[in-house]
Amino acid sequence: MLVDSHCHLEYDGLVENQADVLDRARNAGVGAFLNISTKRDEWDQVIGTATAQSDVWASVGIHPHNADEHPDLTREELLKAASHPRVIGLGETGLDYYYDHSDREEQQRLFRIHIDVARETGLPVIIHTRDAEDDTLSILTNEMEKGAFPALIHCFTASAAFGEAVLKLGLSISISGIVTFKNAKDLQEVAKAVPSGRLLVETDSPFLAPVPHRGKPCEPGYVRDTASFIAELRGESLEELGTYTTENFYRLFSKAAA
Repeated sequence: MLVDSHCHLEYDGLVENQADVLDRARNAGVGAFLNISTKRDEWDQVIGTATAQSDVWASVGIHPHNADEHPDLTREELLKAASHPRVIGLGETGLDYYYDHSDREEQQRLFRIHIDVARETGLPVIIHTRDAEDDTLSILTNEMEKGAFPALIHCFTASAAFGEAVLKLGLSISISGIVTFKNAKDLQEVAKAVPSGRLLVETDSPFLAPVPHRGKPCEPGYVRDTASFIAELRGESLEELGTYTTENFYRLFSKAAA
């Protein structure tokens, strides 16, 4: 079995045929899905899908792109949303200095709120970071000093040095279909090096369809292609990689295993 640890089932390209999308993924061997939110007005949708589908789980959080739209978000509001039985993660959150769609200080404020709630609830923080390695690592290090919390870097595209640093902090790393791209040699080296106990796989669908699906809307079922590619990189069978990445998912997102 495989798990798609990060997908956006409510987004255009998936939501129109959501039932068929999920069935195709199940037929491809995907046994669980984490449906990710990126802003407050998506929370009810992702929780609704997770409530209706026993193999779908939900996250609640604010993407750094949308930070400026949520100046009034408090830890109490996020904490309340996180208490729903189908919510198993916080995010995606983090820092994005490539697009700078939101003020950097506001991105950092919300990132820290998610971490604070993760520390209290034990739910993992799902972290997006782009062109912000130094500040992301600084915040993670500073917050870990206040008290440990579970977290992972989703859709990892950062440097090998950043990967080593977050692994030392106890984080996990999730790899998307980008690893299958011809120009992703550095990421492929990271994918080979991540310890088997810290590796997850994802689609980030409907974005980033892996080879051989480039140019199409990505679907959760395509996590099989990504996992197959990574398994070959690591000299492992798909079954072996599927087993430990699934175990890693349920260990990290322990509320789903309860």
